[in-house]
Amino acid sequence: MNKILLIIQREYITRVRKKSFIVMIFVVPLLILIMGGVIALVAKNSQQLTTLQVINVVDNSGIYAKKLKDKPNIKFIESQLDINKAKAISKDDENILTLFIPTDYVKDGGVQIFSKKKSAMQVTDEIERQMNEITLNNNMVLNHIDTAVIHSLKKTDISVKAVEITATGDKDANIGPNIAITIACAILIYISLLIYGGQVMRGVIEEKTSRIIEVIISSVKPFQLMLGKIIGVGLVGLTQFAAWIILSIISTKIAGHAFNSPASPMAGALATLQTIPFGYILGCFLFYFLTGYLLYSAMFAAVGSAVDSETETQQFMFPITLPLLFTYFLSVSVLFRAPDSTLAVWLSIIPFTAPIAMMVRLPFDPPGWQLALSMFMMIAGFLFTTYVAARIYRVGILMYGKKASFKELAKWFFYKE
Repeated sequence: MNKILLIIQREYITRVRKKSFIVMIFVVPLLILIMGGVIALVAKNSQQLTTLQVINVVDNSGIYAKKLKDKPNIKFIESQLDINKAKAISKDDENILTLFIPTDYVKDGGVQIFSKKKSAMQVTDEIERQMNEITLNNNMVLNHIDTAVIHSLKKTDISVKAVEITATGDKDANIGPNIAITIACAILIYISLLIYGGQVMRGVIEEKTSRIIEVIISSVKPFQLMLGKIIGVGLVGLTQFAAWIILSIISTKIAGHAFNSPASPMAGALATLQTIPFGYILGCFLFYFLTGYLLYSAMFAAVGSAVDSETETQQFMFPITLPLLFTYFLSVSVLFRAPDSTLAVWLSIIPFTAPIAMMVRLPFDPPGWQLALSMFMMIAGFLFTTYVAARIYRVGILMYGKKASFKELAKWFFYKE
């Protein structure tokens, strides 16, 4: 046990003393803050940043050209040219587009927009919206329906607020902010598992190629060395997260005092953040990061012991990281839309996919038994993968010059002590 503690201490201290580690503790939260501010600023001023698009409307139907309304970045001009001459103008100037509305515009692909380069979606969406509205108004007039009355009825906007029924009473569900935070946590887990697992793998490769490993294992068992490296690097990751969390809390407190006024535009956002169960989310995040890291880093260590250089790891890395990649793409596109589906439940229980899938499901309060089963499976999963990786590691760490394969790794697993 003392030997494992010494290895953990060495791995931890050598990494936290690096200038890059100290710099990243302060730089990452600052970069996230700056990036958030830039995104908000760009989104706010997106209309001003968009280039003015002039659209020559060649309307053979005679219905739409005079009724299309200009927008801040879109200007409609009724053209008297034929379609070929109008297209020639668009071919020479990328900011002049040609909208062609033939007589038989109802047929599929009848309305076309021509431009020198691919037109922005906001342009085509705006044209479609206005043309559909004009068509609706014309049809209502043809059927002697008062369009003014219809439009006055449309002015009513109904907003649906999600409210959660709890033992202590009703409360705002805050689905949107909860989803945003848990998806951010899932992405952070995905990135962290790759970063810190990669550090374990590179550390093993460096010690193996420099032959230092031959000296080290004369004093400690291969399993002790592997476990010490995994835990040491994992503690480095937890230290970084702890520092980022503390800095985030301090920043939130400062922002809370700065925007304490109810009239402040940030007051509502801060009030919403205060209703999010950060303790519950943070506890689950730390658990799934730690168990997910132990599970994947053991496999990364086994891969590092099986190769002689980092370039040889590619054949093993993709199969290992595929479950994470698969779940990541599903999480940001499917799982948060159907959090209680059979697919979501199974992905949140299987150890290789649970760290990401369960984090995405947290805002929707998965049943307690599913969360407990998921956590149990994570613990069982990393114990099993650590056992398998250790048997491969003990053989591979002393293998040089031999091209490893999955078949070879299987043989190493069954070698006797």
